[in-house]
Formats: sequence, C-alpha cells, structure tokens
Amino acid sequence: MRTEPSPGNLPAREHLPAGNAGTPVLDVVIPVYNEEKDLQPCVLRLHEHLSRTFPYAFRITVADNASTDTTPLVAARLAAELPEVRSFRLEEKGRGRALRTVWSASDAPVLAYMDVDLSTDLNALLPLVAPLISGHSDLAIGSRLARSSRVVRGAKREFISRTYNLILRGSLQARFSDAQCGFKAIRRDVAQVLLPLVEDTGWFFDTEMLVLAERAGLRIHEVPVDWVDDPDSTVHIVKTATDDLKGVWRVGRALATGSLALDRLARPFGDDPRDREINGVPKGLARQLVGFCVVGALSTLFYLVLYSGFRTFSGSQIANALALLVSAVANTAANRRLTFGVRGKGSAIRHQAQGLVVFGIGLALTSGSLAALNAATTEPAHATELAVLIVANLAATVLRFLLFRAWVFPDRHDTSPSTVVASHTPAAPHVPPAPPVPAGPASPVYATAPQSPYGTQSLYGTANTSGSYGTADAPHDHQMWGDPPMRMQPVPPNDHGHDPRNGNGNAR
Repeated sequence: MRTEPSPGNLPAREHLPAGNAGTPVLDVVIPVYNEEKDLQPCVLRLHEHLSRTFPYAFRITVADNASTDTTPLVAARLAAELPEVRSFRLEEKGRGRALRTVWSASDAPVLAYMDVDLSTDLNALLPLVAPLISGHSDLAIGSRLARSSRVVRGAKREFISRTYNLILRGSLQARFSDAQCGFKAIRRDVAQVLLPLVEDTGWFFDTEMLVLAERAGLRIHEVPVDWVDDPDSTVHIVKTATDDLKGVWRVGRALATGSLALDRLARPFGDDPRDREINGVPKGLARQLVGFCVVGALSTLFYLVLYSGFRTFSGSQIANALALLVSAVANTAANRRLTFGVRGKGSAIRHQAQGLVVFGIGLALTSGSLAALNAATTEPAHATELAVLIVANLAATVLRFLLFRAWVFPDRHDTSPSTVVASHTPAAPHVPPAPPVPAGPASPVYATAPQSPYGTQSLYGTANTSGSYGTADAPHDHQMWGDPPMRMQPVPPNDHGHDPRNGNGNAR
C-alpha cells in the first residue's frame, strides 16, 4: 500500500470565513475528572479571556470523564449561566475518549482542548488557532520545549517530558517537540478523517494523533508557550509512562507493517501559482534519488563487509556472488519501504523476485569486471579488487535505480512521466444558513437546529454521535446536563464575514 495516493481525500485548506453571530468558529474542550474545585475558576477565566480577545464566536465544552464528585453539577450550572458553555457527560474514563467523542460531533470548524488547571498562559490561544483559521496548518500544538518558551516545573517532570520526546524522535521519527502539552487544536475536516485512525482513549491519544498526522504529511504548527506546573496534578506518572511506551510500540509496529490507512489524509496543493505545473520533473524523483543514494551507500558498505568476510574462505567469484545475493535482498527490502514508499506484504515476493533479476544484472557486471581484472593480472591485490568492485558497483547502482523505478516499483499514480500537476479541490458552494429556531420559555439556553452533518444527531442530542466513526454510540454512554437536548447548527460558508460580537464587545 502506498502512502502517496492521488490527492483530494481532504479538501484544500482555506481561510475560514467569519460565521454568523452565535455560530461558533472555535470549540474549546476541557476534559475533566473529579475537578469540582478547579472547574468553575477555569471556565470563568477562559470565558472572560475569549470574550475579550477572540474575534470570532466560540464555545466552551466541559467533557466530564465519569466523575464521581460534584463536577457534573458544576458543569451543568456553568452551562445554564453562560450561553457559550456546554457540558457533556461520559460514563467511561479516558481523556482521549472524551476528546474523540466531542470533537467528532462538534460543528465548529476549529477544535481545541486545554487542561483544566490552565497551566498554559491563555495568551497563546489565539496564536494556536490562527494558523488553522487562516488555512495555513492542519493541527497546532503548544510547545514547552521551544527555545522561547518559559516553563516553571520541577526537575522530575522536566526529565520525564524530555526523555519521552527523545523516545518519540528515536523510535517513531517524530519531529514535533512536545507531544504531551495539554494545549492543542485541529481543523474539523482533518479530525473527521484522522480520529478514526487513533486507537488510544487515554493519555497517549495526543501522541498517536500527532504521529499519524505527521506521517501523513499534514502540517503541524507549534506555538511556544508560557507554562507553570500544577503541583496538585492528579496524573499518575508511572502508569501514564507505561501506557505511553505501550502505545509507542503499537504505533511503531503499525507503521512498520503499513496497516494504517494514511492515504485517507492526502491533501491537494493550494492555490499558489507555483503549485500549478512544473514541467520536466518526474513526480517524486528528487525524494527517490535521495532515498536510493542513502540505501545504496549503506548497501555498498554492507556488501564490502560481506565480501571481505566471504573472501577469507572462498574465491573472489564465490565471495562476490554471496555478498551480492545477501546485500541485494536487503537492498530491495530497504528501497521498497524507504525509497518508493511501498508498505505491507502485498507483492513483496514479486518485488524480491524482480530484485533478484536486477541482482543478476549487477552480478554479471561485477563478475565481468573481476574476470577482466584476473585476465589482466594473475594475482591482483585485495585493494585492487575492492577498487574495481566499487567502480563496477557504481555503474550497477545507476542501472539498478532505473530498473527499480521503471520496472520493480513503478509509480502508478503518475499520469504523466514528465509533468507534475497539482490537483485542487474547489471549496464547497455557498449554502445560506437555516433560520434559527427561537428557544422556548423553558429552555433559555438550548434550541433545536437543523440536522447535523455528523450523524443522526450531533453531540448535544440523545442519539448517535458517531460522526466519523460510522457506528452509533450507545445513548446511555453520554448525556447532557441542564436543559433539554439539542442539536447544534452546522457552520455554513459565509463569504461576507459578519462580526460575531454585539455592541458590548462580548461574543453572543
């Protein structure tokens, strides 16, 4: 399975228009478990900050993870007092489960979350979501490990955090700097496709989401943050670290076997004229050349080591044939996975068979070189043999790349061998918003709305919140606190960009 499918599975990123007043552009989720003391100060502070600084309409959703104290009551009271606040109850624990459930059913085009302790300075919130609103990035994360970040925390947590990120870089080749900072955002169109691929429902949810997004080529924006450690944090460090390491092993194995359908996350190029058409450059050639050269250099060293070892107990021809055979199998496997992006077990035997044919051509070339050397001198020096073999292998390497590219691993997604054309998916046509339904006298905050695009009902209803899952969740797994159930109105495209603020400067 290739990881470079035809573009267009995700729409092109575009700047989000300002929605109608009351339609949320941003949905900030606060996952909580037994946070009856910290929840109200957190929500009030966040609400005040967004009302004062955020230029779009917003929503704050409290996602209660099966709390056993009065946290659900506090959340329900806040939802009744503040129109922009909603509360949501899950009967199972798990931060990842809460985020996936709420994000999958939310109608806001930008989805974010932050920890209830508000360790991250809220001044980083607008820089976090701005690249998603503008269409520049797909995900955004706060980073405590950036050079310009200012962090106050103990040496133990600092060591654990940096060690964990080093593990991610070494094992999963992650390039983002901070996986576990509780301050992230994602575009809804990306979440709908990415979240079904994420299996974890706990603390590893963040890491798995970022690794898959990065491997699929999505753009992750990092924001340096000011962060102060919460000394009263209830996170169990040992258990969390153990679960994270298990998650790293699971994701690494899935990536190695190619069992993840990352081709679902392909994006077309944007509207930049430089992306339109580039003549004379075969698609992916530069990347394949670099990968093939790296694999070839390593294979050559491996071959020379094998040849030197086999030469101690056999003649030059036998040593050359054995060294070429072993290195050819390893070279074909490495080029299949790393250079040409072919994953999974499909056609692996055929590729190895074709690789052996290429090996035979290389064997003939190098054996012929050795035969010519032996004909020129009866007892050539070992260094001379190696020099001749290096030259012969360089020639064989060029031929091997051409055969690999054109015959063994042809890029079947190229419609033209000499032109790269960037596909672009046009934006959805303008759909006027449905007229709002006034709330009844017994429901001052909630109101019914048109059918949500996420399933039979949206998150704030009583039935399906499946959205991107494709299967319905059990109605008793989650319920709304406070007023009667509602269905959120989806955000329609709006080219005119109305101001979501009223005369007092507060978001409605």
